[in-house]
Amino acid sequence: MRVPRFEPFPALRYAPGVDLDQAAAPPYDVLSAEDVAVWRGRHPRNIVEIDVPGPDDDPERYHRAARRLRAWEDEGSLVRDDAPTFTIYRTRFRTEDGTERETVGVLGALEVVDEGAGGVLPHERTTPKAKTDRLDLTRATEANLSPVWGLSLTPGLTDLLVAPAEPVGRCLDEHGVVHTVERVVDAARIEAIAAAVAAHPVLIADGHHRYAISRTYRDERRATDGAGPWDLTLTYVGELVESQLSIDAIHRLYHGVDADDLLALLGRSFDVTPAGTVAPSFGRDAVDRGALCLVRPDGTGAWLAPRADAFDGVRRLDGALLEHALRDTEIEVTYQHGVQHVVDIVGAGGAAAGVLIRPTGIDEIRRTADEGLLMPPKSTFFTPKLRTGLVVRPLV
Repeated sequence: MRVPRFEPFPALRYAPGVDLDQAAAPPYDVLSAEDVAVWRGRHPRNIVEIDVPGPDDDPERYHRAARRLRAWEDEGSLVRDDAPTFTIYRTRFRTEDGTERETVGVLGALEVVDEGAGGVLPHERTTPKAKTDRLDLTRATEANLSPVWGLSLTPGLTDLLVAPAEPVGRCLDEHGVVHTVERVVDAARIEAIAAAVAAHPVLIADGHHRYAISRTYRDERRATDGAGPWDLTLTYVGELVESQLSIDAIHRLYHGVDADDLLALLGRSFDVTPAGTVAPSFGRDAVDRGALCLVRPDGTGAWLAPRADAFDGVRRLDGALLEHALRDTEIEVTYQHGVQHVVDIVGAGGAAAGVLIRPTGIDEIRRTADEGLLMPPKSTFFTPKLRTGLVVRPLV
């Protein structure tokens, strides 16, 4: 069994005294252009100035981001660790049903392996992404700005992470989540964490595209410079256990089809019953009912209970059930997190209909790893999203 290297590195962090509530930001792939403008206005050194340099038609935007990164370090706004370290990353938050949760993982440098080589495993099929934005930004800045999210199959990893380390940052995000980062400098603890993560394969939970870009960048640098820090990439690793995961559903939006026609198509494979007006609680209700829910433009819904005889041999994932039920159609599908977002988008005409699905369970995620399977695209939405800017990994 191939296993990956996982190593500490001299992290680049905001200097003490910088307000991380204002300087750190959500990951680039959840930010709209309007969001980016808001975050830029929150702090003169907000990380989006580097991570989302825009506008898209500016050919100098990546070089400008690189200059900013160097300037912020030169002026002392960003400070590099004196020696290689790991970073413990903790979150404290409240789930949709009001439950208080805490999770812990570790930020380090995970080996970049060839596709299919083992050691670092994908967990779902990815949708095509033709844009080279992340690759161009990595080339210019020579840094990993946003972490990949990995799940470790090593039992007991969490036990190595729960003890406190040296506090280096804390921020409260717009969703009320408290993010805390702590620097691990103790050599014995660093060695123990590195060995634990490297003992079993790591499953990519979020950031498949970022990991693929890291592979392309690694190959480019190896061709000119040989082995180096580009052989690994910035990764948050948490243990694949229930207590350390908060998984939401990514719902489906369908385009180019009438909602009633879509319901008729799905009615060949699902038992359909009225659901009334769709409310935010429907995400939880879907789990309790063991059903999906179609959302119409008028805000009403229809429960879709899978019929066992319609899905022989199909993996019991809602995304897979929908793919199978609509396999003979040409209907465009996009993806959206959040029940109310789906209702609002469909109601405003941004999609013909939506289908609320249930979150993927941890047993299915582990089965994905154990059996080398792939889930349908956008099967899982891991929360809370990690903050960008709390740790940057320089490649020079």
